[in-house]
Formats: sequence, C-alpha cells, structure tokens
Amino acid sequence: MRLPAGQPNPTIAAVMTAGLMLLALAVSAALAGPAPLKMTEIAPGIHVHQGVHQESDKSNGGDIANLAFIIGTAAVAVVDSGSSPEIARRLQAAIRARTSLPIRYVVNTHMHPDHVLGNAVFRAAGAEIVGHANLPDALARRWESYRNRAADWASGLPEAPDQHLPTIMVRDTLHLELGDRTLLLTAHPTAHTNNDLTVLDEATGTLFTGDLLFVERHPSLDGSILGWQQVLDALADQPATRAVPGHGPVSPWPAAVETLQAYLHVVTEDIRDLLQERAGLTRAVELAAADEKTKWELWQTSHPQLVTAAFAELEWE
Repeated sequence: MRLPAGQPNPTIAAVMTAGLMLLALAVSAALAGPAPLKMTEIAPGIHVHQGVHQESDKSNGGDIANLAFIIGTAAVAVVDSGSSPEIARRLQAAIRARTSLPIRYVVNTHMHPDHVLGNAVFRAAGAEIVGHANLPDALARRWESYRNRAADWASGLPEAPDQHLPTIMVRDTLHLELGDRTLLLTAHPTAHTNNDLTVLDEATGTLFTGDLLFVERHPSLDGSILGWQQVLDALADQPATRAVPGHGPVSPWPAAVETLQAYLHVVTEDIRDLLQERAGLTRAVELAAADEKTKWELWQTSHPQLVTAAFAELEWE
C-alpha cells in the first residue's frame, strides 16, 4: 500500500503513540513519588503501619516493624523510621497525603535496624532525631553490620551514620509538644536493649512501646531478660488504654503485655532449673518454655536466639 505524501505509516505512528504513553506514565509515576505506606488511624491523629511477621528480605523490602506518626495542630512526630530509605520515603509520602504540617521529630524506640535506618530521609527534611541517651553509642558500634545486612533487603542502602544518630537524647523523661498534643518520652533501664524508649500520647492514652512489647511475633533479646521483666512490670502502670507494639497488632493495655510477661518468666525459671541440673545450652534451647511454642510466630528462628542470650545472662547469677 502506498500512503499519500506526508501521511505517516500507521504502524510506526501506533508504536510512537504507545511509547509516548509509556513515557508519560513513567514521568507521572516519578512525579507522584513513592507509594505511601498503608496506614490505619487507630485514634484521632495517630496513624500506624503494621509490619509483616517475616524476616527481612527482598520480597518484603524489610517492612517488618510497626511505624507510626502523630499529628498535632502545629507539627508531626514520627515513631520509628523503618529499615531503609525507601520505606522512610513511603512513610513520608503517607504523612504528606494527610497533612502539610512540618515533620518536627522522629523518635527512635531503640537501635535495631528495622526501626532506625530511615532516619536520614527525615533528617534531610529538617526533623530532629530523638532517642535514648545510650542510642548513639549502641548504633555507632553496629552501624556497619546493620548497613551491610540492609543490602539483603533494601533497594537503596542507608546514608552516612551521622545522619541516623539522635540530635535530642533522653536520659529520663522528655515532653515533646506538637501543638495541643503532648508526647511523654521515657528512657528505660536495660531490657530488650540498653536503649529502649517509650512514647505516650497523653491525649489518647496511646503507648508506643517499641520492642519492649511483641504481639504475635516472637520476641528477640539484645539486653537483659531480668531487666526486661522489671521494665514490663513498671510499664503496666502507665496510664494508657492501648499499646502500639514494635511488632504485631495494636492491643488493649495493659492486657497486651501478659503473654510476653508469661513467656519471659517461664524462660527464666526453666533456664534456672536446667542450670541447677547442669544442663548445657543445647538442652536449654530445646526445653526452655517449650509449651509456649504455639503462641508465637517465627519461633524456630527467634526462640533459640532469645534462650541463648538469656542463658548467658542467667548462668552468671
């Protein structure tokens, strides 16, 4: 077929049109930015993202921890920034979908990478990073390890360590003002880690526990099993109505803590009994709190770690 002079070939025209449409879609997606994290408003102005009960890998992008933000009348506070810059940008996008108020604070509940490796995204946008007074040393000591491990799940590695360290440190308690909304931050003695920090939204009675509380997902131990039980006992007196754990669903407070308290107590007493019998670590991993297995996700990977850490502590009582 011969086309009239100046008439484009329809096949070429169709290909060009399709290409332009794809380019337009790509540009639109780039301008739109990252997809916002899925959030649930659990109380007025409090939005929570629940991580999955999995180990971090490329399939989940490290999206395993609970993250949250709290909106006041003057500013926003973030509770934990996620395990990568990408997740932090998605959290930032979720905030911007709901408010244009400045993101003034990012509160780190403790040092673990699934809670802190997005700090630099918010720091670059002008937020202060708030953490336990022990957090700078703890995070600096493990930075290279955390960053290298993030290569297993993150599409972009975390930026320089100084962009993740707290600019405001809490040694006892601290109040953050968001405008008609006050957050009470409390630094705790060694428990899950040596740098655990809780956040209480006084307006709604919502307690952000970080990994001092695990719900459904098996806990890990990076501090003291004895200290952890003492901190949980003290926390139960907090004037809260609900808790946002570090992992797992939002739960009524203080009932939410009962399963974890019972498990840590059983582990402690079983290890003590096994030590009296001169049993070794292998037997302790096998026998300690064995009846608790059905209560926890990821038992196979997390229970041996916790028992090993507890055994090392308790054998020197």
